[in-house]
Amino acid sequence: MASSVGADPPSTLKFMELALDQAKFALDNLEVPVGCVIVEDGIVIASGSNRTTITRNATRHAEMEAIDILLEKWQKIGLDQLQVAEKFSRCDLYVTCEPCIMCATALSILGIREVFYGCANDKFGGCGSILSLHESSSEKLCSKGVLPAKGFKCTRGLMSEKAIALFRSFYEQGNPNAPKPHRPVRML
Repeated sequence: MASSVGADPPSTLKFMELALDQAKFALDNLEVPVGCVIVEDGIVIASGSNRTTITRNATRHAEMEAIDILLEKWQKIGLDQLQVAEKFSRCDLYVTCEPCIMCATALSILGIREVFYGCANDKFGGCGSILSLHESSSEKLCSKGVLPAKGFKCTRGLMSEKAIALFRSFYEQGNPNAPKPHRPVRML
């Protein structure tokens, strides 16, 4: 299970503020307000925000955007798969909302060291809300030799009120990009 945040060190709060900035950027661009940063040795090395609407690609979550930035960067400098895995094992992710099942699986396969997240993802959460893909017992899901996965430490509840407030703002303004209902809404 993901552990809850207690007293947070200043650097942890600083990194989550940067993730919240990414979420605000997403909100300003009519995207679901989720943002993240990836940190190695106390330095932000990548950031991302949701881009599912603008790309019309449901996989372009904040985490996947940041991961792709790093993969491209590390491939350009000639790192092989083993070196990339070693780099990810020294990285922490700060994200405003619990990673979904897709993103939690990717983080597990990549071998991220630790994930800090704000609010829970009650519909699609992969770090405790629906599945616990961060736990080492989740390795059994990938034990057929197809996907090498390992657990990662996970801390929830970091600045969750601010993350929830961004979601409320998004849904209160309405999503102009949401598909129109196929059936008429039934009035009671």
